[in-house]
Amino acid sequence: MVDDVGSLKIRPLAPDLLQHAMRELNEDPKKRPAYVKDIRDWLKTQEHIVGVPSDQLIVTFLRGCKFDLDKTKEKLDTYFTIKTLVPEYFKNRDLTKNEQLRKILNLRAYISVPGTDEEGRKIYIMVMGRDEPGTIDPDEAAKFNYMVMDYLLMEDDVAVVMGIVNLTDLSPLTLQHAKQLMPSMMKKTTACSEGGYPFRPKVVHLLNMPSFVDKILEWIEMFRKDKDDLKVYLYGNDLSALLSRVPKKLVPNEFGGEAGTLDELGKEFADKILAFNDWYVADETNGVDENKRVGKSKTREDLLGMNSNFRELDFD
Repeated sequence: MVDDVGSLKIRPLAPDLLQHAMRELNEDPKKRPAYVKDIRDWLKTQEHIVGVPSDQLIVTFLRGCKFDLDKTKEKLDTYFTIKTLVPEYFKNRDLTKNEQLRKILNLRAYISVPGTDEEGRKIYIMVMGRDEPGTIDPDEAAKFNYMVMDYLLMEDDVAVVMGIVNLTDLSPLTLQHAKQLMPSMMKKTTACSEGGYPFRPKVVHLLNMPSFVDKILEWIEMFRKDKDDLKVYLYGNDLSALLSRVPKKLVPNEFGGEAGTLDELGKEFADKILAFNDWYVADETNGVDENKRVGKSKTREDLLGMNSNFRELDFD
């Protein structure tokens, strides 16, 4: 089956992806232009939204919302709103000028593994704690995470259509790193991710997990509103069970696999993020003008639900 995109400026899906999108995401190639037109007509009435999303971005949000127009509009509105109301995550993202972001990039802590698993999903890896405690601003680390998510939105159809399997290596993480994570920050990142991004993470594997991470997971679970069918697997130092769940060819050498080393894979993905920098620079002007929103303006507190006072994490 050939994906006829017509006049839309989007990448055609490979036949297997298209079949999955039609079956699981309610995508109909013949109706797709009408859905995009509906979103564009709606955007013309939303004078508070600053920016004109590409056809590719609109279709990505439609897929993430299973072509439910109301949900797509709500999520797109939030996507643009957080760019203005949460500037610490979505502004100053030029990798050529932001030294903290360049440090994070050079850590090679975000990794994409070539290929897909038996269910057609992409494997993405994050290595937490490669930096020296106190050298990276946690907000800048969160910012880089959203830069990766934006890259996936725009460039990775497999991740959007099939979902993501995440491997998070916690072996470098120390208690000093963990103490930098405030509950208020975890609540903020959860609100931005769930409200503004159309991803469907399928499986998370937490590797080499120290005992103090339990407390972090408790807080994250408390803040999550999207209680979907996400599967989470926890591992200590014995990763043998991982290879029964993820094909060996997709697992880095350090975890007993054959995909290559973390550094090799990390450099490849860092190069892709750096090559995407012009998009981040152009995106700087996108956001909202709350003075032009019809009805009640949204505030940071409305968006993030940050009225509550949270104590620091207690790891004792």
